Amino acid sequence: MTPVQVTAQFSISGQIRPEDVTALAEAGFVALINNRPDGEAPDQPGSADIEAAARAAGLDYLHAPMHGAEIALDDVERIHALTARATGKVLGFCRSGARSLLGWALASAADLPADEVIELASRAGHDLSQFRPLFEMRYASQG
Repeated sequence: MTPVQVTAQFSISGQIRPEDVTALAEAGFVALINNRPDGEAPDQPGSADIEAAARAAGLDYLHAPMHGAEIALDDVERIHALTARATGKVLGFCRSGARSLLGWALASAADLPADEVIELASRAGHDLSQFRPLFEMRYASQG
């Protein structure tokens, strides 16, 4: 698991394990966002186990599961709130990092223009241009 930096404050990665959390805290992460539903794969650690490791290491933790590109608006708002209040780096993770990037992008679109969200995602290796209308709608609704 090697985090991919999206912004100075937000990175994505594939699945992490409870034993990874201490190293993430030592690397400056202050919060974890788990976008993977429990039970998606038989070898996947449970959200409660990762949350316990995160809390023990002093990290904030949010479980905001996504099924494909589907995410609840409430979870988008919770991601936005956590990333806005974070005093250091936040790591979003799922199976590959793609859902976590989309969750962050939807949350960040409240504050950033669609072009900037899409460009940041592209630099992190993901094309989110198909979501431009959602990003634009979210940005417009905040202004």
